[in-house]
Amino acid sequence: MTYLSSASVVHHDSMIDAPGGRLFVRAWQPASAQSLEQSPIVLLHDSLGCVELWRSFPAALCAATHRTVVAYDRLGFGRSDARHDTLPLSFIDDEPAQGFSVLRDALGIKRFIALGHSVGGCMAVHCAGVYADECGGLITISAQAFNEARTRNGIVGAKEVFQAPEQLAKLERYHGDKAQWVLKAWTETWLNPAFENWTLTPALAQVTCPSLVIHGEKDEYGSHRQPERIVRYINGSAHGEMLANIHHVPHRECEADVVSLVSRFVECRSR
Repeated sequence: MTYLSSASVVHHDSMIDAPGGRLFVRAWQPASAQSLEQSPIVLLHDSLGCVELWRSFPAALCAATHRTVVAYDRLGFGRSDARHDTLPLSFIDDEPAQGFSVLRDALGIKRFIALGHSVGGCMAVHCAGVYADECGGLITISAQAFNEARTRNGIVGAKEVFQAPEQLAKLERYHGDKAQWVLKAWTETWLNPAFENWTLTPALAQVTCPSLVIHGEKDEYGSHRQPERIVRYINGSAHGEMLANIHHVPHRECEADVVSLVSRFVECRSR
């Protein structure tokens, strides 16, 4: 089904079949359809995220870049079908061959630019590395390069907050009866002792495309060491942007600034 997002952008919702269930997909396109010849920007959401929680950012990004922007709910999240298993500790490494691969096949996406927020940024790194010949650019927003104490402490604090029924109700608005699974998939994975030594470094070495690394100065889930390590270990050219007085969700806290940064980066990508 197609909807009008603004005077210059339309979006289309669909469900696609994947192993284990259906995935919800939304694609934003310039009303002029001039984006069809350019690589789309594919968004990968965070641990508690979904398509709806990108809010106005995808439409703004589409309007600014004149490119198609695509987002999808991973299995178990948002409007996608539920999961009933325990999220495996390999879930970040697995995404290029799972939901992301299904999305590319279903939409006929060949070349692309990957953009991910938080753990979605980690997945975007893996996608850029696995599909190095097809990825024209990588943007990470508040991504983790390793599981530091600040990350775990932030999750412990959030876990306590979500004990309040009204806080869990906020998740239920977007994930329905999957909300408890979504919350546990985040907290019980990152706080699992077996996940404490997780690192993104091997995946960063596989990334050869130009990359933009965005991070908030006051990110409660990751210190300055996170973007610094991402920039250092990416195999291609990488540029970091530390946003003053910004926390974990820069594209919501200062949407216009992030859209501007990403747009300038994308303008340099000719494929």
